[in-house]
Amino acid sequence: MEIEDCIDLLIVHCSSAIEQILSECADSLENDSANKPVLVSCSEPMVELLQRQALQLRSIYESQPKTDTEKVSINYGLLRKRLDDLIEDSYTQFYAFPFHEVPVCWRQLYTDASILKFSLLFSQWQPVISILTEGKRGSVAQEDEEKLNEMIQVLDLALILAGAAGERRGRPWIDKALLMLENLWLAVSSPSQASKEPYDAAENGETPPAKKARMSAPNSWHNTPSFSHHEPFTPPVKNPIRRVHALSLEEFQTYLNMPPEDPSYKSPLPLVITGLTDDWPARTTNPWKKPAYLLSRTFQGRRLVPVELGRSYVDAGWTQQLMKFGQFLDDYVINAGRECKEEGKPTGYLAQHQLFLQIPQLRNDILIPDLCYTVPPKHPLWHSHGQLTSQPAKVGSDSEDDEAMDDTVFPQLNAWFGPPQTITPLHTDPYHNLLVQVVGRKYLRLYPSWLSGTHPNEKGGGPMHARGNEGGINMGNTSRVDIGVLEGWDSPPSTPIATSEEGSKEGSSEVNEEEEDELEEGWEEEFRKLPYWDCILEEGDTLYIPVGWWHYVRSLSVSFSVSFWWN
Repeated sequence: MEIEDCIDLLIVHCSSAIEQILSECADSLENDSANKPVLVSCSEPMVELLQRQALQLRSIYESQPKTDTEKVSINYGLLRKRLDDLIEDSYTQFYAFPFHEVPVCWRQLYTDASILKFSLLFSQWQPVISILTEGKRGSVAQEDEEKLNEMIQVLDLALILAGAAGERRGRPWIDKALLMLENLWLAVSSPSQASKEPYDAAENGETPPAKKARMSAPNSWHNTPSFSHHEPFTPPVKNPIRRVHALSLEEFQTYLNMPPEDPSYKSPLPLVITGLTDDWPARTTNPWKKPAYLLSRTFQGRRLVPVELGRSYVDAGWTQQLMKFGQFLDDYVINAGRECKEEGKPTGYLAQHQLFLQIPQLRNDILIPDLCYTVPPKHPLWHSHGQLTSQPAKVGSDSEDDEAMDDTVFPQLNAWFGPPQTITPLHTDPYHNLLVQVVGRKYLRLYPSWLSGTHPNEKGGGPMHARGNEGGINMGNTSRVDIGVLEGWDSPPSTPIATSEEGSKEGSSEVNEEEEDELEEGWEEEFRKLPYWDCILEEGDTLYIPVGWWHYVRSLSVSFSVSFWWN
């Protein structure tokens, strides 16, 4: 496609969004409008402010492509400030609600203001201005790269923080805009910039990787190295989970319905299933094991992702940070065992994030297993406790659109990507789970759901020593037992911290003293007597985790997993 065509398409795309926003603002402000849009639920001054900025942007886009945008009589600095104010003010409304309950009007206002800001930044992007006004392609300056990164960031924040709400625009508009922008960038970039390999390293993982994973051109990843297979530590498997090959949907449904062999078992046991993902593009033609491929699907590493920083979400100092995918790859995956440790950087983990909603280019590399369409049994302890309640999502990383926020829509997909020795502490989820290991290896230990002792929403630690309330926050789905410390694999961590109601694992470092005393009084000997199953999940393996089963997860090497939650 010619570069002029790329520009024209994106101009039309932005113009259509501006017109839609103007139309919906007008309908929201008219008292006699028969079909009130979502924005009507926001405050009228905010809608009027959005409308005024959209009117100015319409003037800018009506002047293109024949006129230099600087000739339009508009205060660009003030326009940008007003859009930033709208984004900030709408985001402050989020704090008044649990994430799942944030009114759609505020999420759409954030998204629409972000779309307008993207349109403003695009209209001022020098490579486009040069082509539109002078008919020639100039050199790409550093500030052009910075402006490009800012445009991507604006839309990624709308995806991650606001769920890209909006029936007429929202996620589909943003996905399309990012794809158009990437095509345009590839057209304006010089060949020397586009042809760089991501990094130099030995295929077998024994030679240390380079310090930086440089940007790569499309399809330049074919002959590039894979992630290292190095495992700093590999726990022993003592009670192996049964392994079977390529179960059909009917065979898996039979397994779920089959009475347990042992009458003391109250649900199907975990199962490792091989051969389900052999034809996934992520494991064949589009290999996730190659850093260069992942860069090629994340706008050469420019897309923002939420990264957990710290050993475990129950440790002191744990936090989350939004960063470019390429930075995460460089600093926390490729160089995790070298410079990062020397510089005292914490472990970085892209965990429980609906990455495939945010970046659909990666979603096309995986397939939903047929086994997710079986009818599994309910949690054995919940038959007398009423309807299953949904697992809260982590603020800023899950439930990114209305469909994702609807717990009746299954399966729900989450990505788990990070270096060796990332840890998910012993916890339980209210979903059946198929955990697929795409890259690397993981150790998992599972304890039966019936050891909970109580309904997960009720107070009481039970044999699994559930955390309960900590600092006013419900942590009932996470155990106080640190499996790594219990087995001597890890040193005792710092004081644990509580998670937020949305599961964002941030907040107070207060710990209930009574709960600490309970763990001090002979708990270890009793806990070691509890039955558990464990396994090492190899590339291509799928682990079935029954609903409510407690599980501890530890990456042994660089690891990329996908979980499919369903009920």
